[in-house]
Amino acid sequence: MLVTRPCAPVRIPPRRTLTRILAFVFALLLGGAVAACGSSGGDAPGAAATAPGSPGDAPQRIVSLSPSATEILYAVGAGDQVVAVDDQSDYPQGVPTTDLSGYTPNLEAILGYQPDLVVFSDDNGDLKSGLDRVGVPYLQLPAPGDIEGAYEQFAQVGVVTGHADEAHELVGEVREQISAAIDSAGGAGEGLTYFHELDPTLYTVTSASFIGQVYSLFGLQNIADAASGAGAYPQLQSEFVVSANPDLIFLADAQTGGESPASVAQRPGWAGVAAVRDGQVHALDADITSRWGPRIGDLAQRIAQILADRPGT
Repeated sequence: MLVTRPCAPVRIPPRRTLTRILAFVFALLLGGAVAACGSSGGDAPGAAATAPGSPGDAPQRIVSLSPSATEILYAVGAGDQVVAVDDQSDYPQGVPTTDLSGYTPNLEAILGYQPDLVVFSDDNGDLKSGLDRVGVPYLQLPAPGDIEGAYEQFAQVGVVTGHADEAHELVGEVREQISAAIDSAGGAGEGLTYFHELDPTLYTVTSASFIGQVYSLFGLQNIADAASGAGAYPQLQSEFVVSANPDLIFLADAQTGGESPASVAQRPGWAGVAAVRDGQVHALDADITSRWGPRIGDLAQRIAQILADRPGT
């Protein structure tokens, strides 16, 4: 039975924002700690999860209720051990997507897959207690507060699933990818300000969030950091964004039918914002942006490309 240390309390933004950005905004950690929470047989949470005693002890029927966890499981080589994933997990191609929900988990439906490990992001619906009652091991992987926290989760998933070496290699590969992205930007982001839009109601991220830290690696300055009592995922007022006059705007809500540079320009007062005026409103892949799995390197590369392509750089 897996046993892990307890997590800090979390604060949850509105459901509309959660659905749009999947599991990322679902968990707000206090500070930069990363944890994987769980318990065994109804006992109080305790020591960190340990490696299986032998390859045969590794879980062989894993159910993932988190898109980020699904991507991590496959990236460390545990894909063949995954029997079901939630309705939001869609990467890599061919994952066994089901109608299971990480937002409103149904214990009976989960148990129907006869799991020997359940991986999830948040304890919605008191899922942990339910799994404790039936004696099913679980691993909770909430959104990390920083990139190092994501790497720790890669390693932890590798250990628990019997793929520690592959997880170590994955951490090295993603580190190199992010480092190369920063180098390719050539300091083009230093001193520039930005606004990262999670949804049209202007929920955003600050530098206290995982996404905000990725931007910080490029020297970008987050306008949301100046908001009073911002926290990690505040909602800004339109007037605040216009007054802050960001040099760049990144849209994580530009999926089909969503926002676009054209729609942003039509907002009252936004046409004069530097990013809009200079053509620096950029759409991002919502999934890559919201998930803290192995594609964080892809997010860094996208930011680097945008910065390198700015006029005058």
